[in-house]
Amino acid sequence: MKKILLVATMLLTGCAIAPSARIAPTVYDLGLIQPTDASALSGQPQLTASLLVTEATAPTWLDSQAIQYRLAYHDPAQAHVYANSRWAAAPAALLTQRIRSRIAAVVDSGVVSASDGVRADYVLRLGLEEFSQVFDTVEQSRVVVRLRVSLVERGTRRLLAQRSFSVEQSAPTADAVGAVHALSEAGDRLSGDLIDWLAAKLAEEGKKAEK
Repeated sequence: MKKILLVATMLLTGCAIAPSARIAPTVYDLGLIQPTDASALSGQPQLTASLLVTEATAPTWLDSQAIQYRLAYHDPAQAHVYANSRWAAAPAALLTQRIRSRIAAVVDSGVVSASDGVRADYVLRLGLEEFSQVFDTVEQSRVVVRLRVSLVERGTRRLLAQRSFSVEQSAPTADAVGAVHALSEAGDRLSGDLIDWLAAKLAEEGKKAEK
């Protein structure tokens, strides 16, 4: 009788002692390029040279699909990750694809990747240095995106120009969803700044070639 009662008790309490079901993480990317983005690009200068945009490199701590945040009011040197949210790919890969798409919309001669096997006039090397959400208080946060860019002449491998871009954007909400929306907007702002800089540098090189 005692054995029967013990089995019955185990069956009734099974839900409590069984491990809880794991929640599948919500997966995000940087979203579609909106029509407003396209209209903004129409005001940017056209690029006449062909470009090879390499895959962005990133430090080890940033080379994952985690959505990272920092608590500036507590310990800004420590990075945290959201447990139930992640990127569809590492941030460097997502931002590289975004930049290629934005440049492709304003370049006449095309933008290629290393896997295309196509020759290009210039190489654009990208190095992602920061792509995270920063909490200044418990309820207020912003995102920070930093990218180092190098423009190289493909034929001579000569470094023509180098610059670091940094963009900050307020997050609409103090959570992973707010981080994703703000990082997407910051990435687009950075891409626009990069295109303006790139157009100026390529124009300088064009003038040198005419002399």
